[in-house]
Amino acid sequence: MHGARHLIFVLLAILLSINSQAADSYDDDTTYVALYSSMQRSFNEADSAKFFPAIKKLEDFFLEKNDLHNYYTQRCNEIVFLMNGQRIFEAYMLGRKLSEELRERKLESEMYMAYNILGHIYRYCGNTEAAKRNFYHVIERMEEAGYRESMPPIYMNLASVEMDDNPEKAMELINRGIDIATAYAPHRVFDMEARRTLAYFEMGDTANFLTGYEAYKEGEAQGLSSVSGRQLEVYNLALHGKVDQAVKMAREELNDDSYSTQEKLFKDAGRWQEAYDALKKHSEVSDSLNSLLLSNSMQGIQDQLRLYDAERKDARTHLITLGIIIILLLLLTFAMAYIVLARRRHLKQLNNAYQHALESDNMKSAFIRNVSHEVRTPLNIIGGFAQIIADPNLDPGPQERSHMAQMMQKNTRLITSLIDEMLELSRTDTTSTFSKEDQVEVNTLMQEIMSEEAENVNSETTLRLDTTLSNDFTIMTNRIMMKRIVSLLLNNAVKYTEQGHIVLRVSTEADMLNIAVEDTGCGIPQAEAERIFDRFVKLDTFKVGIGLGLPLSRLTARRMGGDVCLDTSYHDGARFIVTIPLM
Repeated sequence: MHGARHLIFVLLAILLSINSQAADSYDDDTTYVALYSSMQRSFNEADSAKFFPAIKKLEDFFLEKNDLHNYYTQRCNEIVFLMNGQRIFEAYMLGRKLSEELRERKLESEMYMAYNILGHIYRYCGNTEAAKRNFYHVIERMEEAGYRESMPPIYMNLASVEMDDNPEKAMELINRGIDIATAYAPHRVFDMEARRTLAYFEMGDTANFLTGYEAYKEGEAQGLSSVSGRQLEVYNLALHGKVDQAVKMAREELNDDSYSTQEKLFKDAGRWQEAYDALKKHSEVSDSLNSLLLSNSMQGIQDQLRLYDAERKDARTHLITLGIIIILLLLLTFAMAYIVLARRRHLKQLNNAYQHALESDNMKSAFIRNVSHEVRTPLNIIGGFAQIIADPNLDPGPQERSHMAQMMQKNTRLITSLIDEMLELSRTDTTSTFSKEDQVEVNTLMQEIMSEEAENVNSETTLRLDTTLSNDFTIMTNRIMMKRIVSLLLNNAVKYTEQGHIVLRVSTEADMLNIAVEDTGCGIPQAEAERIFDRFVKLDTFKVGIGLGLPLSRLTARRMGGDVCLDTSYHDGARFIVTIPLM
């Protein structure tokens, strides 16, 4: 947590430096000096009992001066304090409140503060896409407001988020930040060039790293310093073959951040077992942080429940609110349980190859990203409507209440379906085979599945059944599992087909029942024909779901002695073939 804490202090420095001239104008005001000193001292000591009263007095001081810029800067410092204390749920709620208040007051020139705060909160929680969107908004707002001297650190934040997925884009952002710093904030150039030197090492550009390191040492001899200095020293030692010294320095100087650095150093040196041990420790630290965030969020939700309970007198509204809170708590509990189970399975594979360990860690990361993304949207919708319903000052009409109820029900069903997919996957994983004791009329079951899915089909898409079987054709199988397989594939076709047709084709061949789900949607590249059956894989990240439908359909079919595959010879969309034994 040292690295995250250091990041928050950097954020604080950015916020306070944006209007340094305005702050300097109060240097002769004894009241301001006393209030600011009290706030800063309690902040550095992490003393919440003293900090919040102190910063409230400082905020009141700026309000009396009608200095809204410095007032909202202190509001940001409140959120930073909460983040330092890992009270992420409270920080997020205050960040949203700050954003809404700035919009209501139409303080467009100060909106970058809210975007910056939310960007760091999303990054802290692992939602990199949301973090990037907010940081780009910060740059746009700073450009409009003329705060160019404070833009370079935001480019560094963006580069750090982009580095893992797109190193070239990250380097482009760093260079852009250095150009702006050279023109408007020369005092930042040395630190940013040091960060660029780190990026060279991470990208494997040894020549540029060595050149940058020499420049860093020259600047250091002149009294300059950089927050990246210790990391540079570690990498320089490793590059000159002193891996053990580099690891020792990382452990002593980088604290918890050292585990990812150790993993890279050992891997580059070909010391795979030690690299795996570092990866394992890094995963444990990440799991600990995830658990802490979940626990913090659950505590925050419980606090909201107590607040609603005290304010609401209407019985029906109270029951709706209580139901929403229970769903949120259950969702968080299931998510935590799933992470714990995934971790236990991971630990049982300690003797596997290092590459297999990396794949398992990537799968877990994909799960966290997908779940956090897919759950956050419906939860925000439900929470937003719950706040409207709970607000005694608002009295929506019957039509608005009906619309809110429909939206809350729709998103509750969405959350429930996500949980069902996770539970079904867990249950199927632990079941080797399914019983086949149901006499199933195939055509009747197919018509039932199509009727259930018909209401979700786009108006420009036709849905039909094409069967060569007689209506009295039956098969001895597991009716529930067979319905699940076809429903998942049909739901997938509906999701990706905007217009055209979706056809459910049923036939027999030899001793197998063949079921084809064919659509005219966006299609699937042949190179992805097998990867789409991996867990948590989504070719289109904007579609609803966490990437479990196709893997679950194939796993269930194989437990029944059959299979599911993609027909790569079909090019008008996608066609999935299900085979199930007739006996």
